[in-house]
Amino acid sequence: MTSSSSVPIRRALLSVSDKTGLVELATRLAAANIDLLSTGGTASLLRDAGLRVTDVADVTGFPEIMGGRVKTLHPKIHGGLLARRDLDDHVAAMTAQGIEGIDLLVVNLYPFEDTLAQTTDHDSLVEKIDIGGPAMLRAAAKNHDFLTVLCDPADYGDVADAIENQGGTDLALRRRLAAKTFARTAAYDSAISGWMATSLGEDLPQITSTAGRKIIDLRYGENPHQQAALYKTGENRPGVASALQIQGKPLSYNNINDTDAAFELVAEFDKPTIAIIKHANPCGVASGENLVAAWQTALAADPVSAFGGIIAMNRPLDAETAAAVASIFTEVVIAPDASDEAKAIMAAKPNLRLLITGDMPDRSTSSIKIKSVAGGFLAQSRDGGMVGADNLKIVTKRAPSPAEIADMLFAWKVTKHVKSNAIVFVKDASTAGIGAGQMSRVDAARIAVHKASDIAKIHGWPQSRTIGSVAASDAFFPFADGLEALIKAGATAVIQPGGSVKDNDVIAAADAAGIAMVFTGIRHFNH
Repeated sequence: MTSSSSVPIRRALLSVSDKTGLVELATRLAAANIDLLSTGGTASLLRDAGLRVTDVADVTGFPEIMGGRVKTLHPKIHGGLLARRDLDDHVAAMTAQGIEGIDLLVVNLYPFEDTLAQTTDHDSLVEKIDIGGPAMLRAAAKNHDFLTVLCDPADYGDVADAIENQGGTDLALRRRLAAKTFARTAAYDSAISGWMATSLGEDLPQITSTAGRKIIDLRYGENPHQQAALYKTGENRPGVASALQIQGKPLSYNNINDTDAAFELVAEFDKPTIAIIKHANPCGVASGENLVAAWQTALAADPVSAFGGIIAMNRPLDAETAAAVASIFTEVVIAPDASDEAKAIMAAKPNLRLLITGDMPDRSTSSIKIKSVAGGFLAQSRDGGMVGADNLKIVTKRAPSPAEIADMLFAWKVTKHVKSNAIVFVKDASTAGIGAGQMSRVDAARIAVHKASDIAKIHGWPQSRTIGSVAASDAFFPFADGLEALIKAGATAVIQPGGSVKDNDVIAAADAAGIAMVFTGIRHFNH
């Protein structure tokens, strides 16, 4: 059978949960003299539209039972789907058992994923696990040499056009639809298995699968020669993948990656907070009494790097903040909401992308992060390891002041979202210098100090903001030299995980300089 061979369609079975476009499709099928079989609510909808429909129960001679759980699981249905029309014994079995062939299957599944987004009730979710639908879809997709299968209303038009133009579907179309069907049933089962594993407390089960639905093809990936697309999984977590884009150019691969990093960062904070991100690293983060105050301080932290950056906030965008943000070139703004006045101000920047998420990510919710490697993938739980003032271990002779503790905890949250090795200076709830992604922790410290010095010169400040600041390190200091670089830069208190064999030397260096230091007992590598 060649890809140009067309298989005529004489008999179709339609049984759908999502009835989008169904009446239009069925009307076009009926106009082509195709017999329509259906079940339950689908059959009622088609009859109400004036179409002639045969109930599946009349074909099987068996009524729907158990609240509709059993209706299509019958040899006269699956025989009509699975029979190979080119094998004499299959055709003979159909004749002997009174089985008529089904040439087109139109099925979509109970809305398990949508239900999961709305409730955690176990019984409600179990009832939304479709059995007959996936069984029919897989049967039809397996037998695609002879059948056409539709699992997505987006493809209804292609099949109806093929029927009207050539009397049936060619093999290329049937194979494309079959591949899509297997992907759909796999994604469906993935959502169910993921929910069940989570409900059992198994974040990393022995066997796992992940699946997503393509939202959009992107112009390219990190670089123009790479292909890319954005997929959405079943995870119900507010963020860039589920956000509503209010305005602006289409998002790029790098925009999406950076915006996700920015929004997850501001979700760490309770006070109004702004994060400005470039290349998945923060260049300015600040909290304030309101968003515009946080914006002004975050921008001042690194006004050069902020140009063309990604801006995230953990409060609805207001008009005053929108006007301030619109004063510089910005790629993306993401917020849980925005006022009408703010949207109007943003509209004056037609290329700026404004994303609204509807809510903030839940810091307490466990989820899995996946990274591909050759021949497989790595999976880990999201880094939720945060500490409070009560969890800090003071290891120096001098204890930190309450103000230093507050800034250290701020720095610790930021450090979690900076690429390793990472050093973050913070003063008065805003970043003062950031060193990211270095092979040496000392180099990360030097870069943070250098950046802070340059920023002071830009602003005409008499001294760097690292003087009198606190500093955070995402991992322990293997030697005292890294800490000494922070002390030289003017840090008065340091927060770090501890755990080095040289901890005593590092503590001694802190005591000699008269600074305070605390250990968290956890680290924040971010690769």
